[in-house]
Amino acid sequence: MANNQDLVELESMLEYSFEDKKLLEEALTHKSCKKEYNNERLEFLGDAVLDLIVGEYLYKNFPNLAEGNLSKLRASLVNEKGFEKLAKLLKLGSFVRISQAEENNKGRTKSSILANCFEAVMGAIYLEVGVDKVKQITLKLLDKAYEKIDLESVFKDYKTTLQELTQGKLGVIPTYTVVKTSGPDHNKEFTVELTISDKVIDRATGKSKKEAQQNVAKKALEKLKKI
Repeated sequence: MANNQDLVELESMLEYSFEDKKLLEEALTHKSCKKEYNNERLEFLGDAVLDLIVGEYLYKNFPNLAEGNLSKLRASLVNEKGFEKLAKLLKLGSFVRISQAEENNKGRTKSSILANCFEAVMGAIYLEVGVDKVKQITLKLLDKAYEKIDLESVFKDYKTTLQELTQGKLGVIPTYTVVKTSGPDHNKEFTVELTISDKVIDRATGKSKKEAQQNVAKKALEKLKKI
């Protein structure tokens, strides 16, 4: 079990006190602990809740932004690096429960562990009291984490976002290969195939190699988000 003082400190930073302390324990427990519970299911739930909260925030605050740009902005905020940033504001690295092996492997500073823990804690709060409290906490943290939220300030292209994700979770970099070129010189179309760990993930086309790479990276991010 966690040190009760640890939980009090975290709840103080969250400005929320859990009725069910075991739920918070679960949210803080990484799978490496080999306990009868871990935070993976709560992480799954928190991811969906945070996706909705950030989507609603962007919809309301950027009334003139087209759907494509709203998606780009959301992808820049709702990802491993984005959640790691929010997790660090809550000092979750000090509270997460990890195995000794992970401890030795500097697990408390791992982007994936921190991001997943943040999602799990938000999922746990959602289960107890619903979306409004999660929204209050998340928006407050976003305000602290970013001086300004707009395309120029926070948008990272899909290739960069995908690479950060695959490096953090799999330790590999995606490979892009042009597999087809069609059309006349003035109107060429490129088809790019994306592989991760020698596995073909998807293909996409574009009017340039760069555009095709961005398009297939976007498709890959959407696929990986559903896993």
